[in-house]
Amino acid sequence: MKQKWGVFLICFLLLSLGHAQESEVETMLKNLQWLGHASFRLNASKVIYFDPWKVSKNSPTADIIFISHDHYDHFSLEDVKLISGKDTVIVADKSAARQIESAKLSFKQLKALSPGEEIEIQGVKVKAVPGYNTNKKFHTKESAKVGFIVEIDGVRIYHAGDTDAILEMKGLACDIALLPVSGTYVMTAEEAAAAALDIKPKVAIPMHYGDIVGSESDAQKFHDLLKGKVEVKILKKES
Repeated sequence: MKQKWGVFLICFLLLSLGHAQESEVETMLKNLQWLGHASFRLNASKVIYFDPWKVSKNSPTADIIFISHDHYDHFSLEDVKLISGKDTVIVADKSAARQIESAKLSFKQLKALSPGEEIEIQGVKVKAVPGYNTNKKFHTKESAKVGFIVEIDGVRIYHAGDTDAILEMKGLACDIALLPVSGTYVMTAEEAAAAALDIKPKVAIPMHYGDIVGSESDAQKFHDLLKGKVEVKILKKES
C-alpha cells in the first residue's frame, strides 16, 4: 500500500512540475496591466515591462524591460528612457539592443538575446523564443525577432511579440500566454486561437489590437473561439 502511495505521489509531482498553482496564476493576473497594443506592465516581486509604448509619464521605474524587436510600436527609446533607472536591466532582441547601446539611457545592464537563448536576472528566468511571420514579410525568421518566456514568482508568462502561429509554439510551457490577434502584421484571431490550443496555457490574453490595427472585436472573437477549451481574459487598458 505504501508503495502505491509512493508511486501516486511521484506521478503527481511529475504532472505538476513546472506548472504554477491556480492561486499563483490568479495573483499574477491581478498584477498584470495591459498598457495598450502589445505593451504590458507586471507589478510582481519585480516591476517588469513588455514592449513599452505610449506609457504614462508617472509609470513606475522598471526592474526589467523586455523588447521583442525594433519596430516603433514595440521599441520606443522615449518610453524606455521614461521607465529606466540606474538599476534597470533591459533584455532585447539584437537589433533593438544595438540601438539602445548607442543611445544615452540610464540603465544597469543590457542583454541581447537570439531565439533559443536563456538567462537569469535577479532570480527571474528568461528564455527568448522565435517570433516570425509565415505568410508575410514584416517579421522574417532570418531577422531573429523574439518572444519571451519569463518565469517569475513561480509563474511562466509568454509574451509572443509579433508573430504568426509557428511550429515552435507547440510544447511551449507557460501559464499565461499573451498573444497577438489583430491580423495584418501578426496572427488573426482564428490563428491565435489555434496557437493557444497548441500552447495550452492556463490563461490566454489577447493583445496587439486597438491601436494601428485590430479592434476589440478581434479580442472577442479570440475569446469566443476558445470558449470551453482555454480560459481567455480580455484585459481593460490601463487609463
